[in-house]
Amino acid sequence: MVSKEFKRPPYTITSEILGLVAAIGEAVGHLSTLSDASKALLLRRINRIRTIRGSLAIEGNTLTEEQMTAILDGKRVIADPREIREVRNAKEAYERLGGWRMEAEADLLEAHRVFMEGLIEEAGVYRRGGVGVMAGERVVHMAPQANRVPKLMGDLFRYLASGKDHPLVSGSVFHYELEFIHPFADGNGRIGRFWQTLILTRWNPAFANIPVESLIHERQEQYYDALQESTRQTDSAPFIAFMLQAILEAVKAAAPQVTPQVTPQVERALKAIKGEMTRDGLQRTLGLRDRKSFRRRYLDPALAGGLIEMTIPDRPTSRLQRYRLTERGLRWLQQRETNEGR
Repeated sequence: MVSKEFKRPPYTITSEILGLVAAIGEAVGHLSTLSDASKALLLRRINRIRTIRGSLAIEGNTLTEEQMTAILDGKRVIADPREIREVRNAKEAYERLGGWRMEAEADLLEAHRVFMEGLIEEAGVYRRGGVGVMAGERVVHMAPQANRVPKLMGDLFRYLASGKDHPLVSGSVFHYELEFIHPFADGNGRIGRFWQTLILTRWNPAFANIPVESLIHERQEQYYDALQESTRQTDSAPFIAFMLQAILEAVKAAAPQVTPQVTPQVERALKAIKGEMTRDGLQRTLGLRDRKSFRRRYLDPALAGGLIEMTIPDRPTSRLQRYRLTERGLRWLQQRETNEGR
């Protein structure tokens, strides 16, 4: 029996939030035809890698999607041992997503232990000292005193278990409040995003394969702005609205689209892409020498069809540019494999 006595987190349900909840509900309804495809190994695996990369990159992990793929495949990667450990820990946490109980505080502590094992001494326990959130050398948020953390987290879990709000709202509230309380010495961001994904997945299992964290990473500055604005207002409505917008965009990206027309050359390119690849790397993999022909017949049509995307779209000629499959490209490959297997 959940105690009825708890302090409700401060937030306002605005018309914008109500509109986003309705829009997400409608968009999720369109995912029903994707239910079989979302279970496909290829789609599930790559989305999981993007989820892990998105969440860890926000915390400063510099590994590329290709490096993370290699690590998860058990291959040797020359990189910072701490970053490699972060990836392996996150993989274990997300693989256990179906077993965590969202209302169980003990499960949150265990999930934090899995994420932070070998990275900090206080893995799986609440912090024992004060902590501040920094922006460069400036303190932007001083978290509550450590002795208040157990009570604050207990109230937060009682709010979640009360079921008073739609999971889209309660998940965002939980995420914001956890970042405000900052209950752990480190790893608060990744565990907050992970727990919201857990709450979303309990509402609709399709969210286990929708990389919301990747969308947050692409909007990292706005993510932190929304956190700070909610703290300034003593109302998590700005953060709730930000998260719901990111969730809506992630769901729309995962929804079925009209099957694009794909030439044999583009099909070869899609099948050749593994993780994130440079233009030269993809061209070598395809065994092509003519750069102009490669761009005209393979790269440009795949980009134009929304089947692949740049990792740095605002700097097309960057020397760090990579190319990767989009959700649309992944779905096309999955459908192609299904048809070929018949």
